[in-house]
Amino acid sequence: MALFSRRKNDSSDLTPAEGPIAEGTDAPVDNEPPAAEATEAAAEPQAQAEAAVPQVNISMTSFGGLGSTPTPAPPATLRPEKPEDVVLPLAPSDPPTNLETISGLRDNAVLRDALAALGEQPTGAELLGVTRQLLQGHVYLRVRGDARAQIAAGESLQLGIVSDGDRQFMLAYSSGRSLRDAFQKDNDANTSAFAQPAHAVINNVLKGNLAGLILDNDSAPARAVIPTDVLTRAMSQVEEEMKLKTILCEPRAEDTKEKVLAALRDARLWVAVGVASEKDGEKQYGIAEAHTRDGRRLLQIFTHPLEVVALQRPEQPMPFAFDKLQSAFSEHGNLAGVVIDPAGPSIRLTRDELAAVLADV
Repeated sequence: MALFSRRKNDSSDLTPAEGPIAEGTDAPVDNEPPAAEATEAAAEPQAQAEAAVPQVNISMTSFGGLGSTPTPAPPATLRPEKPEDVVLPLAPSDPPTNLETISGLRDNAVLRDALAALGEQPTGAELLGVTRQLLQGHVYLRVRGDARAQIAAGESLQLGIVSDGDRQFMLAYSSGRSLRDAFQKDNDANTSAFAQPAHAVINNVLKGNLAGLILDNDSAPARAVIPTDVLTRAMSQVEEEMKLKTILCEPRAEDTKEKVLAALRDARLWVAVGVASEKDGEKQYGIAEAHTRDGRRLLQIFTHPLEVVALQRPEQPMPFAFDKLQSAFSEHGNLAGVVIDPAGPSIRLTRDELAAVLADV
């Protein structure tokens, strides 16, 4: 049963949502799905993301076809995909188009679907898939009483909290359906719900000395507990609002690529770095790319280190400033474009589509 905090919560980052208040009522995968033994321990997925990349010069001509090497690592191949073939931590390349499970309440659809894909006893890889989809969009919070009236009056919110011994966890919900499950389970009509940016909710968990965040608590097995240490590590690499990833997670429209290009210049970007070759005991490192079936070369770029870890390959994430992206295309005329967040939802941009944003200002 959902319990509500009796202490004052810091709601300084929480503001009324514009939406309604619910009252008391081509593939992203570069290789075949990983084997079960490749999954990580539940508490460790983000630790991989922060592992140090070897301090060596990283060549733009040494990995997966970005130039040539004596024994280059095989490039990833983008393959056609059926949604049912995709398992966590991966997701389909196209985001969901069904955005409401309760009429009038917009879901965080990619987070909702990641939670729905959890097994009875989630693996570390599955929880990684949920965590990376939490870093965009909104979630719903429950409050005792009328949330909008309390915020308008400047009152402290009594947010939904559950206790486990001396540990407390904030409750958040990915969808209208998960809110309905919660209302029906505790039958508490004196509560309301409101939507908040996911990054603001996570920041409040971190500021509130809580043990973590529970997502869709009353919708087991589509339920996840994300501990504070994982949230802390994930947020240390997050740009405010995760605009680029948010666009990728929205249904595709005629202006989707235009929005991606507009967000690309100011986005915090990452690449995957790995061992390209080894000769006489000396390792050469390079940046990963993918190949289409017809041989076109696409640089893989990522919106967060967890997007690299989700591919469950041996490479490590490395920051990649926008000027490095410009240099890559300037120096490598046979790069055909990029694929952003290949673990999904993803998008491909051709060299021609990138031309305007990559041009010197």
